[in-house]
Amino acid sequence: MPPYGQNVAMTRPVLRTTPLAMKQFFLTMLGVFAGMFLFLVVVPFIFIVIAIGAASSEEPTPRNTVLELDLREGVTDQAPNNPFAVFGGSGLSTLQIVDTLAQAEDDDRVKVLLIRLPEAGITPAAADEIRQAIRRFRASGKVVLAHSQGFQPVGATVSSYMIGASASELWMQNTAGFQLAGFSAESIFLGRAFDKYGVNAEFEQRYEYKNAVNEFTQSDFTPAHREAMSAWMTSIYTSALANAAQDRKTTPAALRAAIEAGPHSSAQALQRRLIDKIGQVEEAEAEAKRRAGRNAEIMEFSDYASSQGERGGSGRNAIAIVGGEGAIMTGTGGGADPFGGGSSIMSDDLAEALYDAIEDDSVKAIVFRVSSPGGSPEASEQILAAVRAAKAAGKPVVVSMGDYAASGGYWISSEANWIVAQPSTLTGSIGVYGGKFVLADALGRFGVDMRNLSIGGDYADAFSPAQDFSPAQRAAFAAQIDRTYEEFIARVATGRRLPPARVREIARGRVWTGAQARQIGLVDQLGGLEEAIGKARELARIPAGDSVRFKRYPEARSPFEALSEAFGVSGEAARVLVGIGGVMNDPAAEATVRRIQTERARASGASVLADQPY
Repeated sequence: MPPYGQNVAMTRPVLRTTPLAMKQFFLTMLGVFAGMFLFLVVVPFIFIVIAIGAASSEEPTPRNTVLELDLREGVTDQAPNNPFAVFGGSGLSTLQIVDTLAQAEDDDRVKVLLIRLPEAGITPAAADEIRQAIRRFRASGKVVLAHSQGFQPVGATVSSYMIGASASELWMQNTAGFQLAGFSAESIFLGRAFDKYGVNAEFEQRYEYKNAVNEFTQSDFTPAHREAMSAWMTSIYTSALANAAQDRKTTPAALRAAIEAGPHSSAQALQRRLIDKIGQVEEAEAEAKRRAGRNAEIMEFSDYASSQGERGGSGRNAIAIVGGEGAIMTGTGGGADPFGGGSSIMSDDLAEALYDAIEDDSVKAIVFRVSSPGGSPEASEQILAAVRAAKAAGKPVVVSMGDYAASGGYWISSEANWIVAQPSTLTGSIGVYGGKFVLADALGRFGVDMRNLSIGGDYADAFSPAQDFSPAQRAAFAAQIDRTYEEFIARVATGRRLPPARVREIARGRVWTGAQARQIGLVDQLGGLEEAIGKARELARIPAGDSVRFKRYPEARSPFEALSEAFGVSGEAARVLVGIGGVMNDPAAEATVRRIQTERARASGASVLADQPY
C-alpha cells in the first residue's frame, strides 16, 4: 500500500490534503488577514495619531502664558528615542524639563510656572536638577507657584517638598496632610523564605557592601548593609533639608525640627511656615493667571515643550549630548516592547552614538549623560572603550550623572575627563556579584523533578539550577568574579588617578551619594547638565562669548524604524506580519523570542555589576 498522501494515479492527478496541511492553510490565511489589518488599519492609525499630536503641539503660545508642570506621574531621566513610547505611558523627563525651562526663561510670553507636586517621593537626583532649573527660571524675574495635595510618609517625599520649597509660593489643599517627617526605605529579605521552601541562593559578592546579594541570602541587614544604606539616606535627607531651608529662608535645624514634629494638618503646616497658602488647585491656577496678566491662559508643560523642541543653539562649534538610561546590556535595540516607556542601555547603540559624535568634525566636546544602576561588565567595557576613543580623538568627555550611575554606570563613567553629579545621585558601588538559584529541592516538594545532563568540561553545567556548585566550579566562578573586580578597580584607578589600594579602600561595592563621592575623589563637581555643558566648553577651549550648537545622540528613531524593529528587521517586517497567525511556526519570530530571552538572561547572568539601591 502506498504511503498516505502519495499520488499513484498515472492518468489523472489527485490532490490529497492532510489535517496538518489544512491547519497550516487556515493559519496562513489568518496571518494574511492579520497582516493586512495591521498594515491597512493599525499602522495608519498610529501615524495619524502622531500627526495629530504633532499638529496640536504647534499651537501658538498665548501672549500671557502660565506653564503647568505636573510631576505626579513621575519623570524619567531622559526622553526615550522611541516615537511610540508615549503609548506606553512615557511622560516628561528630567532633561526635558530642564531644557524647556531654560527656553521659557527667555520667552517673554511665559510669565508664570505652576507646579503640581506628587504626594509621594521623587527620585532625589531628579529633584535636585529640577530645583536648580526652577531657581534659574525664578532668577529671570518670573513667578513660580507650587501646589500640593499632601505629602505622604512614603520614600523620599523630602525631595518632593524640596521642589515645592524652591517656588515663589507653596500652596496646599485644605484637607491635605503634611505627613512628611523624615526619609524611609524598605528592603525585602528572602533568606528565611528560601530556606523554608528549599531554594538555595549560591552567590559570590565583592565585597561586603555589594548588598543586592543580601536580599537573597539574609533575613536582616548585615552591619555593612545597614551602615552604607543609612549613610546615603542621611546624605540625601540632609542635602534636601539644607536646600529647602535655603529657599524657605530659614535654618536647616529649624526646618528639620518643624518637619519632624509632624504629621501636621494643612493649617498646622501653614502655622509652622512649612507652606505659604491653603487653597484648592483651581484657586492656585486662578492666582497664577492673575499674576501672568490680562487674558492669561494655562498651557500644559508638555505642549509647550513640543512646540519649542530641543535647544539647538547656534555657532560653528558643537557640543554633543550623548545619553544612556537603564540597565546596561550587550546588543542593540533596547527591548522587545515597541510601545513601552521603559529603557535600557544597549552597548552597541550607545557605543555607536559615541563614535558618531567622534566622527562629527563640528563636535568639539561630548557631554555623556549617564543614569544607570549597572549591568553587564562586557557591555560596560564596550561603552568605556568608546569613551577612550573620544579622548584619543581630542574630544573631552564630561559625564553628567543622573538619578544614579552605580556599578556598571560608574564603570562607563570612570575614565571621563570630568565627572559631574547631583548631591543626591547614587553612584560608586564599585564591585561585582553573581551566582545562581538552585531550585531542585524546591520543585521536588511539589512533585517536580529536575535533572541535568551536560557534555564537555566540569564547568559546562556550573549554572544549572538543578544542582549546587561543585567545589571546583565554585572556585572557578570565584576566580572570574575576582578578575572582574580587579578590572573594575584598574579602570577607576586609571580614570580617577588614584592608587589601586585607595580605590579598594573606598570601593568594596559601597554606594555613595554624589556629595559623598566628591569628598572621596570619585566625582569632580556637583551639579547637573548645565554645569556639565559649561565644563565641556571650558575643556574644549570654546571662548565664553561664542555660541555653541547642541547635537544629541543617539538620534530619535523614525516611526518606520521603530515599527521595523518591533516586527523584524526592515525587509523581514512584512513577512513576519503576514505570518503572524502562525507565529510559533515562524523561524524569524522564534529567533526574535530567543533574542528577548537571551537579553533577559544576560540581565540576570552569572557576572553582574548592577546594584540598584532603591
